[in-house]
Amino acid sequence: MTRTTMVAEKGKGTVSELSDDSFDGFIKSHKAAVVDCWAPWCGPCRMMGPVLEEVAKDFSGKIAFGKLNVDGNKTASQDYDVRSIPTFLIFKDGKLADTIIGAMQKEEFASKLNAIIRR
Repeated sequence: MTRTTMVAEKGKGTVSELSDDSFDGFIKSHKAAVVDCWAPWCGPCRMMGPVLEEVAKDFSGKIAFGKLNVDGNKTASQDYDVRSIPTFLIFKDGKLADTIIGAMQKEEFASKLNAIIRR
């Protein structure tokens, strides 16, 4: 059974919690999607949590956002060669379009997403 839970306020940009089982369905069901590969013990990952939620609200209706805990979901992490966290996988039409690695300010993250999605 797949499990997806909403982290941010519904209707105002949500961040879905993903698993190995729900990962492919999530990226294939959205024209544009961002998956945050993270772990609870990772300080920079925890710093990016609120940034991701804010950006999800800003891009609501344009980009779907999800979080994948790499500790419990090794298959998707290995499939996309995630070696450092946080890693943000950006998908367009179900295919990997780009990868962003590391923590950053909201404005920089939003700017990078805009540049990738507009390609």
